[in-house]
Amino acid sequence: MDAALALARRAAAEVDGDATVALTQALVRIRSVFDPDARTSEAACAEFVAEHLRAMGLDPVVQEVAPGRPNVICDWAGSGFDPERHRTLMFEGHTDVVTEGDRTRWTHDPYGAEIVAADDGERLYGRGAADMKAGVAGAITALAAVMRAAPHLPGRIRLGIVVDEEGMMSGIKDFIAQGWADDVDGAIICEPEEQELCLVQKGAMRVHVRVRGVMAHGAMPYAGVNPIAGLTRFLARVEGIQAAEQARMGEHEHLGLPWLTPTIVRAPVRGEAQLNVMPDEAYAALDVRTVPEQDHDALYASLRSAADDVEAGLPRLAIELDWFESRPATETPPDDPLVHALERAYPLVFERPARYGGVPGATDGTFLRASAGIPIVTVGPGDRTIPHQVDEFVRVRDVIDAARFYAAAAVVFLENE
Repeated sequence: MDAALALARRAAAEVDGDATVALTQALVRIRSVFDPDARTSEAACAEFVAEHLRAMGLDPVVQEVAPGRPNVICDWAGSGFDPERHRTLMFEGHTDVVTEGDRTRWTHDPYGAEIVAADDGERLYGRGAADMKAGVAGAITALAAVMRAAPHLPGRIRLGIVVDEEGMMSGIKDFIAQGWADDVDGAIICEPEEQELCLVQKGAMRVHVRVRGVMAHGAMPYAGVNPIAGLTRFLARVEGIQAAEQARMGEHEHLGLPWLTPTIVRAPVRGEAQLNVMPDEAYAALDVRTVPEQDHDALYASLRSAADDVEAGLPRLAIELDWFESRPATETPPDDPLVHALERAYPLVFERPARYGGVPGATDGTFLRASAGIPIVTVGPGDRTIPHQVDEFVRVRDVIDAARFYAAAAVVFLENE
């Protein structure tokens, strides 16, 4: 075993498993849902993270993206670090979690962070346990382990613990805008991906569809223009576009098929619905998930063409498409130095060759890769499908293994100039 791998093994062994689990529990117990009505945000969780880093002897930067919504950024560099010659590795995570919804549907307190024995080992329950308080805790304790095991490491580790990943990703956008990504050479996105190395992730397009017709009595629809009829015709065309794209692209090895999914349908858009009134407006939201080599501009052109055709068949009908967010699919080359480092570190912790997967949704890494050009790999503890579900959990063993893997991977990546 070469010197880098020997040091990586030592860093992995330095991870304090009990401290990693305890930190995960502490983070889960903080309800970091962005909910203006309840006056909750990521602020308490961010300050907890910052205080924990201060207790480690570090000097975190707490930077507000919006009122009450702070990013936490923290650097540590080994004594051998030269910014002109050596690499910077970023660990990326987010403090926000989605709402727990109806608490009566939970078997375990969503903010209790209970550890319960199960057939597959101990499970830590709670909203955000997998998505992604465990990943954040793993990154922090991995950094602590590297600080102990490799104080002279010729490299730098940057923690980017940001807000609003579950929304419009304003946290990572601000992180990039403030220049924090400029000197990062690779980023590990600590999302729950079953400890698989994910070099690819789906893209996303978000589109508001507003269909305007003419209100009329339900008994005399010919006196108006039914926006619901226009919307249903348009959504049928969307299904046709989806089928054509799936046939054209085929099923991606790690990402599956592309999808164009209507997720919200409303008519009327405002006010009380009445059985005998044909509304003047209908609305749908489209959540479009793309794979590499799909072009978002071309997809939007197909949607606009479909809307134009529906308008042509229904005089006085108007369809407005508001394409308000675009997150391209991303791919990191398998021969990138970050990928090589993760592949070499993987067997040190998991005692098997690296396993690969793909991220079914967009992450903060989307913007690190697409906007900042940083090689990213998404890997972390937790089942891929468990986020946002009732009784969200993460296996305790996976939390500890992830922290050890992050520590080992950091050493391998940074030891090799």
